[in-house]
Amino acid sequence: MFDAAGIQHVYIACGYTDLRLGIDGLVSIVQTNFQLDPFANALFLFCGRRADRFKALYWDSDGFILLYKRLERGRFSAVRSGELSESELRLVLEGVDLSVRRFAPVRGTRVA
Repeated sequence: MFDAAGIQHVYIACGYTDLRLGIDGLVSIVQTNFQLDPFANALFLFCGRRADRFKALYWDSDGFILLYKRLERGRFSAVRSGELSESELRLVLEGVDLSVRRFAPVRGTRVA
């Protein structure tokens, strides 16, 4: 069984990835496009165009694990680029929207 507790880094490939790619194709993206080591203690997330599914790639010391997640309802929202914390990863896997929303201040009010 896959245990994410020991993972040091989580990376998400922003934008769309062709989810027809298998392990070798995703390893190539990690190495070529992002100049990262796919054999590091890291989880790499790739989102599809439909935004309701993604693939995750992880090296577990003797081979790659390829995980596939598809939401039955809802979509994965855009997540900021770079690394995710463990708590952010758990929220993303549950389909929680982590995108930042900026609101304009209301006229005539002051923040203390």
